[in-house]
Amino acid sequence: SWRSEIFHGGAFREVAAKFAGDGDAFAKLSRKVREGGAGNWGNVPMPPNPAISDADLRAILDWVLALK
Repeated sequence: SWRSEIFHGGAFREVAAKFAGDGDAFAKLSRKVREGGAGNWGNVPMPPNPAISDADLRAILDWVLALK
């Protein structure tokens, strides 16, 4: 399923597993989504997404972090 397939970066379930139990997960991932980055899941950089609304960012990250 697309929740566990790797296209670029970590699969959503891998991201959830990596940040499980991390109280700063939302802040760390929010920064990555808004600022972009590279090196955590390979060499392909994630482009920045500074225009994402706070509500959309919260919904996406809450969903990803809830995956098992």
